[in-house]
Amino acid sequence: MTPTNARASALHPERPPHGRNAAWLIAGILMIAANLRTPLTSMSPLIELIRGDMPISGTLAGMLTTLPLLAFAALSPFVPRMARAYGMEHTLFVALAVMFAGSLVRDAGSEFALLAGTVLTGLGIAAGNVMLPALIKREFPLRVGLMTGFYSIAMNSFAATASAVSVPIASRTGYGWRGTLMVISIACLAAVLLWIPQLKHNTATVRIAAGTTARKRSVWRSGLAWQITLFMGLQSFIFYVFVAWLPDMLLDQGMSSARSGYMLSLLQIGLIPFTFLIPILAGRLPSQLGLLVATCCFYLAGFAGLLAAHGSLVLTAASVIVLGAAGGTSFSLAMMFFSLRTRTAQEASEISGMAQSIGYLLAAVGPLLFGMLHETVGNWTVPMLLLVAAAILLLIVGFTPSRGTRYVFQAETDGRQEATN
Repeated sequence: MTPTNARASALHPERPPHGRNAAWLIAGILMIAANLRTPLTSMSPLIELIRGDMPISGTLAGMLTTLPLLAFAALSPFVPRMARAYGMEHTLFVALAVMFAGSLVRDAGSEFALLAGTVLTGLGIAAGNVMLPALIKREFPLRVGLMTGFYSIAMNSFAATASAVSVPIASRTGYGWRGTLMVISIACLAAVLLWIPQLKHNTATVRIAAGTTARKRSVWRSGLAWQITLFMGLQSFIFYVFVAWLPDMLLDQGMSSARSGYMLSLLQIGLIPFTFLIPILAGRLPSQLGLLVATCCFYLAGFAGLLAAHGSLVLTAASVIVLGAAGGTSFSLAMMFFSLRTRTAQEASEISGMAQSIGYLLAAVGPLLFGMLHETVGNWTVPMLLLVAAAILLLIVGFTPSRGTRYVFQAETDGRQEATN
């Protein structure tokens, strides 16, 4: 048994089954994960079709991709409190129902409905983003890395597929953008149905005896929690900058519009193997410092490659793949820190809510700041230096969380167990 698993075994003995079917639980988790990016990645390629159907401004069109990130930031800190009051299973079910309702509303036909549905979808995704790491920690304490890998690969695979097929479905079937979004929302309906059997197992996230340290302390006052939060925010900042600006950058280098779009898809595809392998590896290692250093080296190599490519397809593709490796590794480390640096599912949900709130706020600001800098200086080199600074900061703030020697609430007793066991 590895040191990490040995520690987890002491803190989290195997949970009794309580009649829960593991296969149904895993299927439900994977389907929830499949819907945590799909509603967003399916929308972005359809923006031009939406603008052709509705007289919306470029600013309003940009809000369709920014609003979900703002919804993530606004709701994430409150999700752990909801789970404490109503239970994880019920919270996730409501999140899926809101997500599906948002998909229906945004197809209603008006500008208001489009924006309102987008906000609802973002709120549902926010709750799922926060609760899945905590649920995995509670239900699979000795397999956190493996299950995190499975849910990450489900999330990114469905996201990449939705991005690739949304325009072909809209243009070749005659469904248009509304019909396409409706087709893709079937995955959300499937998740709702698959999750229903879990409702009978609903429990509070953690019931801790009154007067304990965990009850009195706030995760927002933990220095380690802030380091994990900044790590989450910086990797989100870098990723969403590339989602927003990579095609434009490559177009300015002389690459065709079609190839620029393919490079963005390649970036998302490059994430997938790393989001599966890195959580497993991180869960088995006593320290994640090596993975952290490799991540930052990948980022710097990818940035340099893009600037040096000057339209070269081979060098651009290689650089994008390296950036995909960096993004997949940094995202996976962020997800694993939620579990590896906490002792209970409640703590995991609280750090997840905090980190994803600040993280997605930075993600929403990143593309705007990068674009303003590009417009001011008239080149891509200076804005890229902003990303270099972000990668260096990522290394700095990730150092302590990667060492594997501290927990968010360091004063907790090592042998404390979740009362839900």
